[in-house]
Amino acid sequence: MRPALLDPLFAPLNSLPGIGPKAGDLYARLLGRESIEDCRVIDLIFHAPHSLIDRRQQPGIALSPQGSIVTITGRVDRHQPPPPGRSNQPYRVFIHDDTGELALTFFRAKGNWLEKALPVNETVIVSGKVDWFNGRPSMVHPDYMVRASEAENLPLVEPVYPLTAGLSARILRKSIEAGLPRLPDFPEWLDEALARQQSFNSVRDCFLALHDPRDATDLDLQAPSRRRLAYDEFLAGQLSLALVRQRLRKVAGIPVKATGALSGPVLAALPFSLTGSQQAAIADVLKDMAGTERMLRLLQGDVGSGKTAVALMTMLAAVEAGGQAVLMAPTEILARQHFATLSKMAAPAGVNIDVLTGRTKGKEREAILDRIVSGETQIVIGTHALFQDTVVYSNLLMAVVDEQHRFGVHQRLRLTAKGISPHMLVMTATPIPRTLVLAAFGDMDVSKLTEKPAGRKPIQTVTVSNERTGEIVDRLRTALSEGKKAYWICPLVEESDVSELMSVDERFAILSAEFGEAVGLVHGRMKGTEKDEVMLAFKKGEIRLLVATTVVEVGVDVPDATIMVIEHAERFGLAQLHQLRGRVGRGSEASTCILLYKGPLSENGRARLSILRETEDGFLIAEEDLKLRGEGELLGTRQSGTPGFRIASLEAHGDLLEIARKDAAYIIERDPDLTSERGEALRTLLYLHRRDEAIRFLRAG
Repeated sequence: MRPALLDPLFAPLNSLPGIGPKAGDLYARLLGRESIEDCRVIDLIFHAPHSLIDRRQQPGIALSPQGSIVTITGRVDRHQPPPPGRSNQPYRVFIHDDTGELALTFFRAKGNWLEKALPVNETVIVSGKVDWFNGRPSMVHPDYMVRASEAENLPLVEPVYPLTAGLSARILRKSIEAGLPRLPDFPEWLDEALARQQSFNSVRDCFLALHDPRDATDLDLQAPSRRRLAYDEFLAGQLSLALVRQRLRKVAGIPVKATGALSGPVLAALPFSLTGSQQAAIADVLKDMAGTERMLRLLQGDVGSGKTAVALMTMLAAVEAGGQAVLMAPTEILARQHFATLSKMAAPAGVNIDVLTGRTKGKEREAILDRIVSGETQIVIGTHALFQDTVVYSNLLMAVVDEQHRFGVHQRLRLTAKGISPHMLVMTATPIPRTLVLAAFGDMDVSKLTEKPAGRKPIQTVTVSNERTGEIVDRLRTALSEGKKAYWICPLVEESDVSELMSVDERFAILSAEFGEAVGLVHGRMKGTEKDEVMLAFKKGEIRLLVATTVVEVGVDVPDATIMVIEHAERFGLAQLHQLRGRVGRGSEASTCILLYKGPLSENGRARLSILRETEDGFLIAEEDLKLRGEGELLGTRQSGTPGFRIASLEAHGDLLEIARKDAAYIIERDPDLTSERGEALRTLLYLHRRDEAIRFLRAG
């Protein structure tokens, strides 16, 4: 049960005054939730300001700098309403102080309201941005206007929050002020020595300081109150991962001893020899599987580094031990592709492989389920369908999860919750910076594939302004006539499916007019079968130019495709551009990636594209991407199970993540069930950060 002292913070957000249905939608959008029903008061308290307005600058009218926010104390001289019938003209109120005169300017304002707010001969305090025009200062729609006698109502230092269209800063501020009194005195969950060493205050004081900064240093990411809240966020994450790991490890693994009976013939028949890092990764995995603890390992390998071969060798070990293995892929296309590749590779060993996806229906599905339950099928490849209740395994010893960041920790828990505890190898082609690996996959050991298989040629990457699109089309004409294959990728426009289709459809229409039947189209709104048909036609060469959205980003394998055009490259993240580029350069021919951009580029955009031109090292690219974009976007955290931090920043607080990881390990060792006094306080921390799943694990034990 959630501790009662958190109840006021977990009350629905619309229990605060002033948040009705209309504002509710805006708050849900601002806080990244589906609807206002999902928003809690705590979400607003975690909504941190990014800067502040300092209204303490009171230079006097004549000395007010252009464009800066100032506070002026002056006497109201006169009102100048617009001429009758000219409501599009501004209403002006003139005030003066010892240094000069200032025009307060209002558009579409009600005169009688202004006469009440700014009576002639009254001394008032106004605050807002000053603009100079023809030597005269004016302030358009001041942020604040109060009579001098009510000066205490003017906030001199005001935090500035991220907003969403339609929600005003003042209304948001009011809601936050209504939520802050609900903060209780939390029990202290930090180690006393650490709190002293880092000058950390209590949690409540840190939240209050976050929302009531006195000057810019209070908002600095390195301010002690911000660091304390960041540490708590890291600790909650690391502790929940450690609890998960502890439970997953407690489930004894069935030792799997590889005999080489199947992997031997497969290795002998491979047309290439394994790279050093592939051999090392296989050795890591087999060593883990041979022990009594369950193997849980993350395999990071850049695009085209040969993860599939590593996965097959480890799955064959499970089959040699008399068990079954599954490989779970995020999409239908990818699952069927893995099936095609692995069936071919495993053929010399005579291993029985089946593919099971949401599209496998009727008699075919029943036959596959029978073969799985009897153990006749030794390796099953598929999508989430592999773990539905209707699928029963004879002896599942090994699970490989491809493209982990699309699954997240929760799905791993779900798999274990079914009472299935196979050894688990998780693969990703998205190279993840070390700090993110700690944050998102702290419950796993890590192997890296750092070499490319022999015979791969480097990909030439060029950046071209979209004004030269015509030249690119001409170059494609030549390439296609020589029998080459190319991709043309269009972005998601404004993240709306409707406009995404517009952009892809338009490009498809234009290119079809040029190249006729040779052009195919794939996008996310097509049915799985339609996508597969087009991909197959592209693979066979019936289609030579594939126009697509980023659905081809992950894992589509067409070795003889050698040209990749990415339109509006400036709209993509570095890691995604690198993934897309990895779709070419998979055969022995030289390949090209053309990044079409719409100028003028921002400094950030220019930096991203030049990094891609300079290197093909995915790990280096991932580190740069983290610096340029921050961790929230890097793994598309909004939809996946990876951590998008609300207060912490991996760049600014990386040192704290290390400490939190060690602290979590220490806690689990000393108090695995969190029953001590500090353990009880830590349960409160986990609930506060919505890490309830980890607590359910404690009880499930």
